[in-house]
Amino acid sequence: MGRISNSAGKGKIETKSSYLTNSKIFKWFGDRIDLDGILEFMYHKTVPHHKFSIWYYFGGISLYLFLVQVITGILLLLYYKPTAESAYESVQYIVTQVPFGWLVRSIHSWAANLFIFFAFVHMFSVFLMKAYRKPRELTWISGIALLFLAMGFGFSGYLLPWNQLAYLATNVGTNFAGMVPFIGQWLLEFLRGGPEVTAATLTRFFGFHIAILPGITTIIITIHLVFVQRMGMSTPISIEKQIAEGKTRKIEIPFFPNFILRDIMAWTLALGLLVLLASLFPWELGEKADILKPAPPHIRPEWYFVFMYQTLKYVPKLLGVLGFALAGFIWVFLPFLDKKSNLGQRNRLYTIIGVVVIIYMVVLTLIGYFAPGE
Repeated sequence: MGRISNSAGKGKIETKSSYLTNSKIFKWFGDRIDLDGILEFMYHKTVPHHKFSIWYYFGGISLYLFLVQVITGILLLLYYKPTAESAYESVQYIVTQVPFGWLVRSIHSWAANLFIFFAFVHMFSVFLMKAYRKPRELTWISGIALLFLAMGFGFSGYLLPWNQLAYLATNVGTNFAGMVPFIGQWLLEFLRGGPEVTAATLTRFFGFHIAILPGITTIIITIHLVFVQRMGMSTPISIEKQIAEGKTRKIEIPFFPNFILRDIMAWTLALGLLVLLASLFPWELGEKADILKPAPPHIRPEWYFVFMYQTLKYVPKLLGVLGFALAGFIWVFLPFLDKKSNLGQRNRLYTIIGVVVIIYMVVLTLIGYFAPGE
């Protein structure tokens, strides 16, 4: 559907608004909240529609999966006990005794991994479409912050069942912190609550997972959504060029209800995938953590850290950590470095760099899983 003209748009807005404002509930809330202003914004806001529009929905899917984690996490908290003596047994009770407890836990675990996966997909789609360019620099930076927080959620939550695999993987993961120059030892002990992964680490990760990270994430999500709504969706440079040359026409669809309904369809598909995975491949609990048991060969951290873990096998650890720190810094402030995109010009060099980064991460992750000794 093309963009609605101003006169038609106003008529439609007035019709819909009059239908809503006739209700007593709307009038009651309208006296206390500026609902007319909200409706005005929703009915006038439009979203670009083109052959790359499908990538717009991955941000909404990520947000939806985060909300699924919040809801299922609250349900799990009703039974979970964050101590080394009771954590494993409480999760075991959830999956064996609580009605549908196994499903809730499995959905929570799968949603966490899918959340991080779709956040990566969203980030790289934004990068390849150069949607970070002026005036959306802060949208990009806040989005990168949310990706880091998502990885923090996954890392801290992984230890909470207090099983052997999680215990060993947390040892490996926190070792990364110890490699940071100057503050590495302090950072490692801050995360672990001491020099080793112990019951104190479990308690500390529980606090990170259910209090600190959710609080920070809620604030950053709010900021990110405000930026997205204020700046709108970016049109790829290639599409803008085609419009300017008259090769295609500019098409925009109403944010409400057209884009919202498409977003809900994407959420429904994500929910279907989530329930399918949780039902057919329930998240295993494994055996209880034993700090005296030796680590099996080829132990590795969570999948989204594997490419870094493999890299550190091939280069000096200090050099690798410094390299990732520098790469992360450049990635965060990329909108200020890509001058050509800010001028509305295509930048093939940055596109090639992005593709190389994606290939590198995928290949190193596959090596970590299928050839861990390499």
